[in-house]
Amino acid sequence: MDLWSKATLKSLVLPGGALLLAAVVLLQGGFVPVSASALDFYYYAVFVAGILLAWRFHSSRVLFALVFLLLAHRALEFFSPGHAVPNGSGRIAFEAIAFLLPVNFILLSFIRERGLGVSAIASRLGLLFSEAVFLALICRPGQVSGPALLHDALLGRHLFPWTKTPQLALLAFAAACGILLVRFLLYRKPVEAGLLWSLLAVFLALQAGGVGRIAGAYLATGGLILLSSIIETSYALAYHDELTGLPSRRAFNDAVLRLEGSYAVAVVDIDHFKSFNDTYSHDTGDQVLRMVAARLAYVTGGGKAFRVGGEEFCILFPEKSMKEVVEPLEHLRILIQGSTFRVRALPERRTVVRGPDRRTTARGKSARVRRVRPSPSGELSVTVSIGVAEPTTRLREVEQVIQAADKALYRAKQNGRNRVETATASARPRTSRLKRSIA
Repeated sequence: MDLWSKATLKSLVLPGGALLLAAVVLLQGGFVPVSASALDFYYYAVFVAGILLAWRFHSSRVLFALVFLLLAHRALEFFSPGHAVPNGSGRIAFEAIAFLLPVNFILLSFIRERGLGVSAIASRLGLLFSEAVFLALICRPGQVSGPALLHDALLGRHLFPWTKTPQLALLAFAAACGILLVRFLLYRKPVEAGLLWSLLAVFLALQAGGVGRIAGAYLATGGLILLSSIIETSYALAYHDELTGLPSRRAFNDAVLRLEGSYAVAVVDIDHFKSFNDTYSHDTGDQVLRMVAARLAYVTGGGKAFRVGGEEFCILFPEKSMKEVVEPLEHLRILIQGSTFRVRALPERRTVVRGPDRRTTARGKSARVRRVRPSPSGELSVTVSIGVAEPTTRLREVEQVIQAADKALYRAKQNGRNRVETATASARPRTSRLKRSIA
């Protein structure tokens, strides 16, 4: 896995990192004066819009992250006389909330998104209630200091003179940021990045004292980042295939509209994929799709892959000729051909014939659907057939070029599969057939 690709870095930084940077510039830079009324409007607008949007999209993790931020800020202002205090209930609340917020974000990162059902809400409300009770107990009137663990110098006071945040809370923030970053790199979900940047905004709010308009503006920025993660998630669902992670047909249709001048279109189809599903089940078929998509995502030659439906993919090569992309496609075909995986056991439900198959040809009752057989070692490989075309004097429209690439794909199937065919008679690479292939 390429953890630090350009696309990964872009999805990590945008929009959360950009929003936080803009907030720092506006609040600390002093380049643009921001009035108190504008900050108050920003604060309430973000939390109201964020909570409503999270509720509408059934995003329980974002909803409760927003609720945690809002209630934490309200609790700090309740126990503090409008400004940060060095001791008393205000300081105790500051120490407790500085520790509880990153812990809550860690918990939210591991909780599966289950919508706004009763069971999902009950567990989070239980956590919120228990923390509220804990905060009320340690911030009782007359209390001078809270639990020693929350404010003791675990690593020496001289190591962190630059921060107002207790050392236990600093460790919690560091652990939470590390966990959220790792989870983002593993799953590439906008919510994970949103939680990470929102937590950094919370840390800046605590550095500003936790109370007051500047701290409130940072907390509102954290809420805005979470709100933007909902929008990014909706965009990803609309323009990316959930199973493979590749851009979907909608993204392909948009990309096609932007094609101008010279370009090439390749249509990729997994060989005998239906027979593979019949033999190994659809769950294993999904693994094949993900494996092939992972290889297609790193196609060279300036191409970009899309899943357009079923086992069929398309690759667009802007500003490239058909001759230029044949070699990258051939490398891609060989890469997929050489990728193997192991199937542990065949599902029993696939070994029983349950009646006539509509895919049986008209050659007679003796005709049967081709079945894929496992190799003795249990390792399987998959192959693809590829058809590629480019615009010509005869093929001027993009739809015509795609149809020509599809015809070239059909010719690749007829000529034995596991090969690249162009829309013309030229540039037909010769390929070696696999001895043990599920194609």
